[in-house]
Amino acid sequence: MFAGKTVVITGAAKGIGRSIALMYARQHANLVLADINPTGEEFAKELGSRAIFVQTDVRKLDDIIHLMSETVNHWGKIDVLVNNAGKFVPVSPYESTIDEWDDIMNTNLRSVFLCSREAAKYMRKQENGGSIVSIASTRAFMSEPNTEAYAATKGGIVALTHALARSFGPDGIKVNCISPGWIETEDYEALTENDHAMHLSGRVGKPDDIANACMFLTHPKNDFITAQNVTIDGGMTKKMMYED
Repeated sequence: MFAGKTVVITGAAKGIGRSIALMYARQHANLVLADINPTGEEFAKELGSRAIFVQTDVRKLDDIIHLMSETVNHWGKIDVLVNNAGKFVPVSPYESTIDEWDDIMNTNLRSVFLCSREAAKYMRKQENGGSIVSIASTRAFMSEPNTEAYAATKGGIVALTHALARSFGPDGIKVNCISPGWIETEDYEALTENDHAMHLSGRVGKPDDIANACMFLTHPKNDFITAQNVTIDGGMTKKMMYED
């Protein structure tokens, strides 16, 4: 169903973004891998002729404009945008600097607005519009200490999602977001039984769990789903846990 569709993924070089790219690749989509990390070039080569890499710092508007123009120049259109790029840097609110705060805001939240806007400028010209999915977090709704900036950006993504869905809806553009819970992107085998037991599903999440949700939300037949936040957390945020 995604054969011939053009999919742009930010933060595509590793982790969840890499899994999202691999899943769309298996569906024969045309891919644009965007990442600040130049290793994305090698990943694009691994995927073959249907993938290109555009090194992108999502904190910079010029880079974002270049990303979208390169996509259209190469593939002719933008069907799907996945806003995945982000960073998590815990720091005490007593010690956080303005520069640290702004860096996380610009990487995680402002980039979602700018990437969505610049992609939508092309999507709105297309007969079938397009689909935008942004990666938020369950930390939009629950917190650990010293995560104020990250939580604020993820909560902002949830709110921005329904606002953009309202504005872009007349142009045939769907906008949704996904709030992952604990998704292990490193050593899954190192997890403990207690780690898995924290989830109603009986296991910690994997990057493919998020990739599957992206595929569902951007499937052409699911054009009735927009302005939604989908929590993918194995039920963890619904399980009552008490500390002794």
